[in-house]
Amino acid sequence: MSCVLCIDYGTQSVRVSVINDKGEFLAFEQEKYNPSYFSIKPGYCEQNADYYYDMMCKAAKRLVRKNKNLVNQCSSISSTCFRDTYVLLDKDFKPIRPTIIWLDQRKAKLEKKIPLIYSLAFWIVGMSETVILNRKRTPALWIQENEKDNWAKTRYYAPLNSYLNYRMLGVLGDSASNMIGHAPICFKTGKPYGKNNLKGIIYGIDPKMLPKIFSVGQEIGKITENCHVETGFPEGLAYIGTGNDKSCEALGAGAIEPFSAHASFGTSCSIAMTSKKYFEPIHFLPSYISAYPGYYNGEVQIYRGAWMLTWFSKEFAKEEVNEAEIEKIAPEELLNQKILDVPPGSNGLVVQPYWGPQLDKPLGKGSMIGFYDDVHTKYHIYRAIIEGLGYALKEGLISIQKRSHQKCKYVTISGGGSKSDAICQITADILNIPVYKPRNYEASSLGCAMSQFISLKVFEGVNDAKKSMIKYDKIFKPNKIDSDKYSYLYKKVYSTIYPQLKKTYSSLSDYLEKNNEGSIK
Repeated sequence: MSCVLCIDYGTQSVRVSVINDKGEFLAFEQEKYNPSYFSIKPGYCEQNADYYYDMMCKAAKRLVRKNKNLVNQCSSISSTCFRDTYVLLDKDFKPIRPTIIWLDQRKAKLEKKIPLIYSLAFWIVGMSETVILNRKRTPALWIQENEKDNWAKTRYYAPLNSYLNYRMLGVLGDSASNMIGHAPICFKTGKPYGKNNLKGIIYGIDPKMLPKIFSVGQEIGKITENCHVETGFPEGLAYIGTGNDKSCEALGAGAIEPFSAHASFGTSCSIAMTSKKYFEPIHFLPSYISAYPGYYNGEVQIYRGAWMLTWFSKEFAKEEVNEAEIEKIAPEELLNQKILDVPPGSNGLVVQPYWGPQLDKPLGKGSMIGFYDDVHTKYHIYRAIIEGLGYALKEGLISIQKRSHQKCKYVTISGGGSKSDAICQITADILNIPVYKPRNYEASSLGCAMSQFISLKVFEGVNDAKKSMIKYDKIFKPNKIDSDKYSYLYKKVYSTIYPQLKKTYSSLSDYLEKNNEGSIK
């Protein structure tokens, strides 16, 4: 038996596991963050980078204490992490300020302009709004405008997982797959852009500030003596670079064939297809290097995905929250039972889930239309949110298939939302494609393990790894009657909302900006 150690840094908790080459979790510990982040102003989301490492150490110590002999048998270790979260480090590799995590909504004013010739080039290809949105959402630019002293002290601008690797290995670096975010990195080559590159210049970051980028499957370093003391991990254990959270999740859910897709119902939702050929799933949106060599994940993301379900529970379902506490289940689990009494299509209630703007729809805001009479209840709203996420995934999948020239035959699903059979069936009906539900919900950790085994040559390739390590519990086939309803609502209602409301969203952004209440425009 071969086994490896996996660390999975999520937005709300960290998981540490020992997984074998049969896909079995031989040991597992989880540490929830409390709080997940703190906000000094509305819309701000920050956390101390060392907090994630400290929480990992707590989970690791418990795992090692209970399974010391098993841990000592592990062939390697790796970690996967949520993306688009960067740490500012000084010359001594010390964090300068709390990290701004990906949920943060602050926007730069763009005091630092890009050269006119570049602006003209983006305007000619119709990408001006998208570039402006990308720049406004770049934390480095906000810090340059608002915290000049902190930026002056910054020597390294490092993805969170690169810094966490430094704490473990004494090496500031990571695989190209685990360096996704607003930074001057070419995701086709896995290398930094040149200082004056058209796409790289928009972020206002000198490529020299980035940490070392390794290839997927490459050994990055070994567990240091300090890390051994702090975690119990074997000193000298090799650390192998794997992939980011979504790429590991897609691998761990088994979406490896060019005719398969992966839908993630995590804090952010996403839909992705794997390809040997690099392509842009949406114009100007790159594919990302996969968690195993030679492949790319073409992905479209809905930034406030299953987070919306938690948000709804907190704001509008206090009775269900109290009932769920009594029954010792998650509030979302109780709500998922309630929506079975709501018909497909939620009696005409349609949600466009742009609680966070999309790259190709930079002016987007969340919208909900179709209320009439007194037919709609809070359960209609909850189901409409789930359906809205399904429509957004469908929209992304259509674009991915068109631009990759691949036809999807089935979808694998994972993430916290996938625990609900109701959500799985709704997804199958909206996409009108069979949905495969893996036996293990911890798909990101499983993918991290699979990536290591492939690199260690335990398997000849990714297909052998899938055969050995992934099992499916259920297959949800589309219901034709329900799929027809969703097809009508998608084509005639959902897909028309953004074009019709674009000017309205623009005016709303102007209002928010004038009143200093936040804007993405």
